[in-house]
Amino acid sequence: MRIALINGSPKVNNSASSVLLEDLKKYWGKDAEVVNFGFHSTAVSKEIIEELAKTDAWVFAYPLYVDGIPGHLLSCLIQLEEARLQNRQIHIYGIVNCGFYEGIQAQLALKLLQNWSLKAGFIWSGGVGVGGGGGLAMMPKLEPGHGPKAPIDKALADFSDIILKKKVQENNYVSVAFPRFLYKMGAQIGWRQMIKANGGKSKDLGKIPE
Repeated sequence: MRIALINGSPKVNNSASSVLLEDLKKYWGKDAEVVNFGFHSTAVSKEIIEELAKTDAWVFAYPLYVDGIPGHLLSCLIQLEEARLQNRQIHIYGIVNCGFYEGIQAQLALKLLQNWSLKAGFIWSGGVGVGGGGGLAMMPKLEPGHGPKAPIDKALADFSDIILKKKVQENNYVSVAFPRFLYKMGAQIGWRQMIKANGGKSKDLGKIPE
């Protein structure tokens, strides 16, 4: 089986989407041929579309943007739809990570991908919504099933088997094994560090755009 892993994060490096795809890929070992694609801009080349047409399943991973799909990725999806690959029985899977603690917040973003895949003539086969995505790239690397990522590891392990067998699953929603108040506290600290690193002040976080 040939599987395309499509990173739909606007971040080229150190994104939660890349972490989740790398974790997913480890479960297959030599049971699948994996091809990696980075959709970090608004364009998909003809060469990439030709390569995607040679695969059996596409796994999209992307962050939640205002309850939806990032704008640049929407542009890519339109181009894939216009390529008219309906004659290929391609299964579509999705992994959406969000900065919210609750994975269920990704529900609408997965529904959008489902609607697109059906309209484009592909086989929608389910997805995983991951809460606590804001901290995934910074978490220590532990054995699967251990530490704050344990519930996510379990979801990805089950998902990997679904994908490998080209089955369909209901959307599954998980979060980090970490108290919500501590996650929120960590986010607050992180935002203050980021704004100071970019020349701003903590009080600027509360500003309302004109």
